[in-house]
Amino acid sequence: MSVYTEVGRDDLIAFLGEYAVGDLVSYQGISAGIENTNYFVTTTEGEFVLTLFEHHDFGELAYFLDVMTFYYQHGIPSAHPAADREGHYLKKLCGKPAALVLRLDGRGVESLATSAQCAAIGDILAEMHLAGLEFKSRRASERGHEWRRQTAMTLLPKLNDEQATILKNELAFQAGYEELDLPWGVTHSDLFRDNALFDGDELKGIIDFYYASDEYLLYDLAVAVNDWCVDESGLPEQSRYQALMRHYLAKRALTESEIANWNLVLRAAALRFWLSRLQDQLFPREGELTQIKNPDAFFNILMHHRDHPLSLDLD
Repeated sequence: MSVYTEVGRDDLIAFLGEYAVGDLVSYQGISAGIENTNYFVTTTEGEFVLTLFEHHDFGELAYFLDVMTFYYQHGIPSAHPAADREGHYLKKLCGKPAALVLRLDGRGVESLATSAQCAAIGDILAEMHLAGLEFKSRRASERGHEWRRQTAMTLLPKLNDEQATILKNELAFQAGYEELDLPWGVTHSDLFRDNALFDGDELKGIIDFYYASDEYLLYDLAVAVNDWCVDESGLPEQSRYQALMRHYLAKRALTESEIANWNLVLRAAALRFWLSRLQDQLFPREGELTQIKNPDAFFNILMHHRDHPLSLDLD
């Protein structure tokens, strides 16, 4: 949610004129996140988030907007796109595909999550996975096993000897990832603390579905655990972990294969974000407010999972 494409006021006014959302009052770039250009937009009729997509074409984006609308229609508190006067959700602005999404109440969790917030995430993620069984559209993950392998090959020459050895060992350990017998379906795949909005401990909504894809449901859970359930050191912490997992498992039980592969999938999720952050750090893209997150955070989580596997015995 950085700003790579600057939007002029006149261009935005013309863009909004195609919607029944009133007149532009103000707008400002959003510095959080790293993938797309985002602005908060206030009009005389309400508040919105304007997203300009930097890496996806129109064909791909229809899927994301369908996911958002699907969850909204199935009672999941989630951001959903506004339609223009002709019923279109996706348009073009400054030469990029763009969507205007209704802004939800609440704020992302900027510091450590509370146990109550972790419980809410476990609960809503299980609901999303169960509802998603009815979602019919298909989309392969763009940051899946093959992406991790190819990105690792690009990054290996840039790493020190210790990290390069760890990365090679991890790729070997995860080599059979694509052949795991695990339940799969539509996943958020990026449910970090800044992609869930809270008012205190009350969950108000889930946002940023632009990595949604077909993946193992366990992977989606692992992504959430790796970000939400950490302490001041950035490593997994038991009270947060147990709160999230107990509320998830109360609604969706894991299969025997999921239980057996929990550590591997946690490590795959940690590897994905270590690699993507390394890529952003070593091959940065230009942008007005771009933010590059620290790759060491997920390297440390990966190492923790290698040495201290998280138990699914929550008693």
